[in-house]
Amino acid sequence: MSGITGIGTTFNLPNYHGELFALTPDETPFLSAIGGLTGGGQTSSVEFEWQTYDLRDPNQQTRVRVEGATAPGAEGRVRSNVRNVAQIHQEKVSVSYTKQATSGQVTTPSSAPYRGVDGSNPISNELDWQVQQAIKSIALDVNWSFINGKYANPTTNATPRQTRGILEAIVTNKTDKSGVSYTGATSATDTITVTHALSNGDKVVFDNTDVATGIVAGRVYYVVNVSTTVSFKVALTAGGAPITLGTASNIALHRPSTAALAVDDVNTFIQGIYDNGGLNGMPVLLVNSSQKLAITKAYASAYGQAHGLINAGERIAGVAVDRIVTDFGDFGLMLERNMPQDSIAAVTMSQLRPVFLNTPGKGVFFEEALAKTGASDDVQIYGEIGLEYGSERSHGLLKGLKV
Repeated sequence: MSGITGIGTTFNLPNYHGELFALTPDETPFLSAIGGLTGGGQTSSVEFEWQTYDLRDPNQQTRVRVEGATAPGAEGRVRSNVRNVAQIHQEKVSVSYTKQATSGQVTTPSSAPYRGVDGSNPISNELDWQVQQAIKSIALDVNWSFINGKYANPTTNATPRQTRGILEAIVTNKTDKSGVSYTGATSATDTITVTHALSNGDKVVFDNTDVATGIVAGRVYYVVNVSTTVSFKVALTAGGAPITLGTASNIALHRPSTAALAVDDVNTFIQGIYDNGGLNGMPVLLVNSSQKLAITKAYASAYGQAHGLINAGERIAGVAVDRIVTDFGDFGLMLERNMPQDSIAAVTMSQLRPVFLNTPGKGVFFEEALAKTGASDDVQIYGEIGLEYGSERSHGLLKGLKV
């Protein structure tokens, strides 16, 4: 059932009998593990900065000294800066006085006028319950942005700021196993236009959806209605109905590999990050369901069984993780719904944290009452939040894997 927009009333927010169950998963593993909405750092600017530095490569040949020599020429290490922005997260909740007063008015069966007699509605305070759901929704948004966010730091208030997510931040340690990739595609209604070599039934994953509706970056879609080499459509299932995308440009997508993930793929990926100086504190592999299964299968295939190589039951900052044994140490294995299905991200958790803009007198993430305009209570939930990710070389991305 979809939500509503505008004020909540007894007509559009009817009550029902019995226990209440959530349909949408509300866990935020990545965000929770690095501080959640209550931990992290603060900033007094919408743009915040941190520093990185490196040391020279060690050697002997140019560093040997003779006895009695004068001091060598001075040498210093230059620091560099990294920046990100705090993204605005704002929600409004509005509930009529009548709706709040009629917590015992239960509608069974569900048909207008929604004025059933007193019943066992488990929600005693509608406004508080709606605020709780808005906070959960913001947490889901923050979690998604911290992983998949595309950076935007506009020069005017006409365009929103967008925090850079960890996947976009990774530049050095990026491995792409995609069969083929396409950029600069456009869409109109349900048709994607770009010169391609795709066939009906091929799986594709979008890297950038621009303003196209109906599709989400990181999810798997199926190519349908291929009639030319310059256009095609996509569906949720093989041979399914085309999805309406609307008009968009700068769409990017790729066809994942058809080769099964192997232990050597994982080791080579991790080795590359290690060789570049990364993964030096609390390393974790972020995976969605497809790659979680692929890793388990790869290790079971290579070693006859996964037991002893993949261990469950450990926790990082309260978040449950498995642990995988590799040639480069043990890695946490965190199941994260917002990771692209064809990707594995290796992240150094100790370098990650949320950063909040502090609003004087209000705090960093708060609820406040809005001005009265009628017979309802109106509140907003507000926070400006960005991701600090340390050195991008400490993390890595393996994408384009079989799904």
